[in-house]
Amino acid sequence: MAPSRDRLLHFGFKATMFSNSDEAVINKKLPKELLLRIFSFLDVVTLCRCAQVSRAWNVLALDGSNWQRIDLFDFQRDIEGRVVENISKRCGGFLRKLSLRGCLGVGDNALRTFAQNCRNIEVLNLNGCTKTTDATCTSLSKFCSKLRHLDLASCTSITNMSLKALSEGCPLLEQLNISWCDQVTKDGIQALVRGCGGLKALFLKGCTQLEDEALKYIGAHCPELVTLNLQTCLQITDEGLITICRGCHKLQSLCASGCANITDAILNALGQNCPRLRILEVARCSQLTDVGFTTLARNCHELEKMDLEECVQITDSTLIQLSIHCPRLQVLSLSHCELITDDGIRHLGNGACAHDQLEVIELDNCPLITDASLEHLKSCHSLERIELYDCQQITRAGIKRLRELFPGNLPQAVPGCSPQPCPPSRDPESTDLCGAPLGGPPLPVRLPEDGDGGRMVLREKFLPSNRAVPSLH
Repeated sequence: MAPSRDRLLHFGFKATMFSNSDEAVINKKLPKELLLRIFSFLDVVTLCRCAQVSRAWNVLALDGSNWQRIDLFDFQRDIEGRVVENISKRCGGFLRKLSLRGCLGVGDNALRTFAQNCRNIEVLNLNGCTKTTDATCTSLSKFCSKLRHLDLASCTSITNMSLKALSEGCPLLEQLNISWCDQVTKDGIQALVRGCGGLKALFLKGCTQLEDEALKYIGAHCPELVTLNLQTCLQITDEGLITICRGCHKLQSLCASGCANITDAILNALGQNCPRLRILEVARCSQLTDVGFTTLARNCHELEKMDLEECVQITDSTLIQLSIHCPRLQVLSLSHCELITDDGIRHLGNGACAHDQLEVIELDNCPLITDASLEHLKSCHSLERIELYDCQQITRAGIKRLRELFPGNLPQAVPGCSPQPCPPSRDPESTDLCGAPLGGPPLPVRLPEDGDGGRMVLREKFLPSNRAVPSLH
């Protein structure tokens, strides 16, 4: 184990031997208050190293005011309950944000001690802490009334009892991630929203027991809701989502990918009730048509990111409406939309979003697309990535011409690989509501090659499902 890790694991205990550097010039020249301010900018590892320099620096480095934000993800394999207990005793009321994401060795007992000692905690990430049960939420409810953001994704022992406890003791809760907590039912959601009406973000991906009744409770009690992730909630239908649209007019981000029962009624409800919508993910919702997307586009002019993959009924008509009414569109996935043609791309390329906004367009497995579409996209000066795999009518000559137009933006092609769904504990991270597609450097044009059956892995799209709590660095 690296020295810095070792120091971290013994955090909370003062070293007994130091050098004679307590009389160093810096300690004499600068007042304690200024030194403490300097130390406040250091990360966890650096603070632990500084604590070994001298007695004076030990006091400064381990001052609770320097430990308001702690992210232990890099040490997840080493973190055990006693480490969390020691940290909580050292930090006490100073600690505001703690990430234990992926720390499999941390369980209910340590988190109870933590809750008792750190009653001012506001942001807590327990994503993937699989030893966590309802007992932890009971402790948080009892001691941590200031909690605002809580991530319990992949904590599969969590049940409705946890949501009831949070409702009773954490009234300020704004953001909750219980993705893959598949024991949660409508009864838990009902209890939660009655006590936490200020919820702004709710991540319910993979909560397969949820029905429309759960969404009715959310729509009735959460008027401040901005973000909702319902991916793979297979029992959801139009009835439940329409109540969300009618009750949550501030909604900006909705993921309903894999909710195969929804129809154009949802798009109509969004258009009529949620004009601030920016992000919409409806991949694999094959009942959606041009009629619904026309209503949506004509009313939701702030749309920025849309995942329409495998919305197999849409045609160029949808692209025409988006090109006219959605000037902020940045990311558009049309993969496997097999009715899209060059004419639709032409309208998109001439649309309001083309010149400065459109950054990513995914067209793989669109068999009617030809090199003409690449010509239509040359007006998209902000373009960073195009997906063209399995577009059999796209030629290398067309790709070459496009690259010549975007020499600085479109990197060289790279080998593809078969897409694999992300398991609960390995979903990609994101630092905001925009996921992997725009979170890093530009990704490549994907070249079609005869006999090559691969394609690039793109999942997930725009809504973070396994990381509601932002980075604590």
